[in-house]
Amino acid sequence: MAHEWKKTEKEIYLPGTRPEIKVIPPFKFFSIKGQGDPNDKAFAEFIGVLYSLSYGVKMSPKKGYAPAGYFEYAVYPLEGVWDISEEAKKLLSAKLDKSSLVFNLMIRQPDFVTDDFASDIISKTKKKKPHPLLDNVIFNTIAEGTCIQMMHIGSYDDEPASFKRMEDFCIENNFKRESKIHREIYISDARKVSKDKLKTVLRFKIINHD
Repeated sequence: MAHEWKKTEKEIYLPGTRPEIKVIPPFKFFSIKGQGDPNDKAFAEFIGVLYSLSYGVKMSPKKGYAPAGYFEYAVYPLEGVWDISEEAKKLLSAKLDKSSLVFNLMIRQPDFVTDDFASDIISKTKKKKPHPLLDNVIFNTIAEGTCIQMMHIGSYDDEPASFKRMEDFCIENNFKRESKIHREIYISDARKVSKDKLKTVLRFKIINHD
């Protein structure tokens, strides 16, 4: 039976619609950094590169080069860690200019993916589906640690209301937000789901309030 993250890792990917504290363990990712408006066509190129690598891993048995320990699994969802540029931080504008958004997009990989195998997949993908952004992809392990998370249902533009609930929950439980950087996990495909039904996990790191 294939590993289905929606069934076996619900606490990570399918939290409730109320804020909750969760310790997130280390996971392996293909990731790529960039800056700009996520509504621009160029943004889709970053996503496409990550999926080409992720499906390269998933389909490796059919190509005859699966790594040791391989098991059948569902490809993990796209994630993004978001911030704004240093220039935007200096301006302190109340209105967000989406062109100033700084992102680190990523897709988690199964534990059997090693550094060497990840490098091999990147090399093979460059030959089969060449793209200049492949040179910017890295494979690394990320440990988020203690966070507050919740499921946001609705448009991405409505996320501030959910973040307000999370920040209030943080204060009530004697924590404080580590920074304005946050993570989004895209459970829904925005191309197929209406804005009011989009499911996005929102998460940010917290520390004890002094």
